[in-house]
Amino acid sequence: MSATTLSESESKALLVRYGLPSPDERVVASAAEAVEAAREIGFPVVAKLEGRTIAHKTERGLVRLGLVDESALATAAASLLAAATPADGDVNVLVAPMIAGNRELIAGMLRDPQFGPTVMLGLGGILAEAVADVVFRPAPLDEITALEMIDDLATQRLLGDFRGEAAVDRPAVAALLVGLGRLAVDRPDVASVDVNPLIVTPTGAPIAVDALVELRSTAVDDITPGPIRARPTEEQFRALFEPKGVVVTGASTHPGKFGFVSLHNLLAAGFEGAVHGTNLSEETVLGVRTVADVEQLPAGEIDLAFVCTPAATNPDIVRACAAKGIGAAFLTSAGYGEAGDQGRAAEADLVALADDVGILLAGPNGQGVVSTPAKLCAQIVAPYPPAGSIAVASQSGNFVSSFLNLARSTGVGISRAVSAGNAAAVGVADYLDFFAGDEATRVGLAYLEGITDGVGLMRRLGAAAARKPLVLLKGGSTAGGARAAASHTGALAADDTVFDGNCRAHGITRAATVEEAFEFAATFATQPLPKGPNVVVLTTAGGWGVVTADAITRDRDLRLLELPDDLRSAIDEHLPPRWSRNNPVDCAGGETRDTIPTVMRLIAEHPAVDAVVHLGLGIQSNQARMMREGGFHPDHGLERIVDYHERQDRRFATAAVEIGRETGKPILVATELAVADPANPGPATLRELGRLCHPSGERAVAALGALYRRSRYLERRAT
Repeated sequence: MSATTLSESESKALLVRYGLPSPDERVVASAAEAVEAAREIGFPVVAKLEGRTIAHKTERGLVRLGLVDESALATAAASLLAAATPADGDVNVLVAPMIAGNRELIAGMLRDPQFGPTVMLGLGGILAEAVADVVFRPAPLDEITALEMIDDLATQRLLGDFRGEAAVDRPAVAALLVGLGRLAVDRPDVASVDVNPLIVTPTGAPIAVDALVELRSTAVDDITPGPIRARPTEEQFRALFEPKGVVVTGASTHPGKFGFVSLHNLLAAGFEGAVHGTNLSEETVLGVRTVADVEQLPAGEIDLAFVCTPAATNPDIVRACAAKGIGAAFLTSAGYGEAGDQGRAAEADLVALADDVGILLAGPNGQGVVSTPAKLCAQIVAPYPPAGSIAVASQSGNFVSSFLNLARSTGVGISRAVSAGNAAAVGVADYLDFFAGDEATRVGLAYLEGITDGVGLMRRLGAAAARKPLVLLKGGSTAGGARAAASHTGALAADDTVFDGNCRAHGITRAATVEEAFEFAATFATQPLPKGPNVVVLTTAGGWGVVTADAITRDRDLRLLELPDDLRSAIDEHLPPRWSRNNPVDCAGGETRDTIPTVMRLIAEHPAVDAVVHLGLGIQSNQARMMREGGFHPDHGLERIVDYHERQDRRFATAAVEIGRETGKPILVATELAVADPANPGPATLRELGRLCHPSGERAVAALGALYRRSRYLERRAT
């Protein structure tokens, strides 16, 4: 589909109707008309050659700046008209006032092939592409979202008072962004808009000194969500996650086969419902007497079939399961959509069959399903996690295992977990939608790679995130990762900056690493949302506090609270004069038996404090460990002091949980001992209480920032 561009003046004439702040300009055809226009506008002026085929005037030397009198303007206008080539077509000279300002922005609209109409804002001027400080949001957008775009720019210092110039008029910039979003909806024939530069004047007002609108030759509808499959019913999801009975098809006596491992994991996790298996030889496997065919199973006793049989046999198995009243089937079988055209055809036929007989079809090519409320571990790999309130859905089975392993190591448990496999009939968004309404779940945690329907995906994810926190890890966020994701899933890896803007618009929390994703989810699952950005650091050693304070200061939204005078005075009563008397609250070795819980409570109960980060848990027990192992224990009074040290760290960990619960404020505890010595009584106590012990102050701050941004997102949109 071919496209044409409007001239600069035509572009601005269109965009002004949508809020573009444009200077008083004139379009002229001769040097004499240029001079007359300048008399009306006032000198100094700028002159540009413009036409529909002239897109990059600066590169061709078709702009004359700082023209201060009629003679200079007349000469410039004549030279510009003389520089036109036959390929330029009809041209004119645009005369405009010379706009001064040290700051330049860029704004625009594009139509993303995955996510449809999208509004853009960034640092502008000739360095726009090199600096690449740019943010996106899906169109249309409201003023709140537009203002958040401005807040998300990295160059915030340029947006405030700058070199004697006033702060940027944020509402004016936001109005332009909202207008561009409205244009995207009103005018489907507009392919893109580029407003660059948007000069910020010394008064802070934004003025567009150049603009370009590209038109599509034929107006077409923007991307609409693809045909949305009906989401499985609640009854079907309950069959998958809370079955009264399970059958493993293809059960095997060979401990290396999926049919053995899955049956073993199901039994080892303590599933309390009926367990059955099919095996052509009708062997007894792990005490389960199998039958040769699903048709021999009792009707009405089984809800879930865990299918470990070859792809060729699965259509008959699905039909037989439906006849027995089985509501869900999880297929581990490979050889479907990931295996070429023939596999894709077989997969499509299987989905159609499952729809026809009314079975939820999970997978194929999946790893399994976990549901701790049902003591269900129907998967072909370990582990089985502790019970908790994080629900996992992943395009990659490996990441299900990663998250479950982290749940085991931290003690922050899982409610549900599922590997979507090829997601032939049920995708990650379907599972997250179910989790959002699941009473056993407090937060969704997902891994995505390929995206085949960006608009539909974000609509579903956004609906889930509106009800419960959603933490998302996405593969393919770099060029190399995108290539790997495409080869893995066969789906298009979306431009990451556009995808990120969509996530922010829908209140979805993105994470950069597996560890960060789990820690964000674990913090959402176990801590209240802070009501504001003010953080106080409580530490037993100075260096940890300094580094954590740095992390808070670097966070674009959190604030290292200046310690209120009344709080400082209250702490004075419990610490010696050498304490820091500032934030971080460094106890400087002045702790007695009750100091940490007492000072922690004083801080958390203060109305100016929104969150606390506690550092130093486990120090005493670390020394106690060396005393136990040093060859002198239990003599020389060591038994008593070791017990005291360990008891103290247990008290401190318990106090953090209890005070956080009583005040309704997040109290995040961090120590490297969480990973360096998990058996240390400090982090071990947190683990026993189901709370995350963060491995460092910086990682605790990252999680706290995610909590606060979620809180602010909800507050701004509260009705």
